[in-house]
Amino acid sequence: MCLDQILEVRIMFSKTFVHNEKRVSLLKELIRKRGFVKVLEVHNGLSALIVDNFQLVEKGRTLSFDGLWESSLTDSASKGLPDIEVVSHDSRLDTINQILEVTGKPMIVDGDTGGDVNHFEYLVKRLIRAGVSMVIIEDKVFPKRNSLVDTKQSLEDQNIFAEKIRRGVQVKQKRAFMIVARLESLIAGETVADALRRAKIFLSAGADGIMIHSKSSTPSEILEFAKKYYQLPKKLIKNKVLVCAPTTYNTITADELAKAGFQVIIYANHMLRSAYTAMEKTCEIILLNDRSFEVNVVCGPVASLFEVTGLLAITQKENEQHDKSKQT
Repeated sequence: MCLDQILEVRIMFSKTFVHNEKRVSLLKELIRKRGFVKVLEVHNGLSALIVDNFQLVEKGRTLSFDGLWESSLTDSASKGLPDIEVVSHDSRLDTINQILEVTGKPMIVDGDTGGDVNHFEYLVKRLIRAGVSMVIIEDKVFPKRNSLVDTKQSLEDQNIFAEKIRRGVQVKQKRAFMIVARLESLIAGETVADALRRAKIFLSAGADGIMIHSKSSTPSEILEFAKKYYQLPKKLIKNKVLVCAPTTYNTITADELAKAGFQVIIYANHMLRSAYTAMEKTCEIILLNDRSFEVNVVCGPVASLFEVTGLLAITQKENEQHDKSKQT
């Protein structure tokens, strides 16, 4: 789709309040209603407000994202820290709560490895209380290294990870909350067959779905996995979700992934990456010109920030109240 085909861009900052109890179930409801969902990464309240409200109207269709992905990578990076599980659950939950406070769409949380089995139980309960719909944990040894880093990746013992899934399922209480096992076999240099073997173990342990991860530049291996995944016993995969994050194999469309059987498609780090590039460009322009005038063309107006954060609505109410006071 070319930009000149877009008829209208809508950004409606309604900040609709969604009760946590209801919000947990939103993602499962959307998947059941639409078949698949598109989810975009957010890392703070502002990025979340944009994703939550942004719409395109193109050829009579309204296009938007269905949910929010709270990423370990971008949460860590936005704090200036490496993606090695150095950011505590408390710090992650602070970011999560900031995002949930100003948005209405369902959230999926990148739970890294989930930590120790006991830690994961507490994380699950805290995420549900916050209003999160899904947590995805990866079957790597703590502390994990980001999957896109060129280093040796160590898989967790399958039985230890299965027990972590099992314990998380036991404490989650709300059926709508989903615990998804992220398979890192392909990242660790193993085969599709190994990923399928581990998928069966984790599904048997009670996982609500599987995320297959790959850093290949083509989607061939994740499509192969999806095809063989749906050949597993129907009882094992019934009502389970299949998830992917097409970061490196980014030429495939969401519709193509949905046709292959993926119900959740996550664009996992793009909001922060684009913001990082824009901030570097701003530094360059100001330094080269010894002033900020030239950077105006790449900066949004201050009024846009006032609108998105609700300041314009507050000042409008204050002005209306002032006018009423004058009349009386």
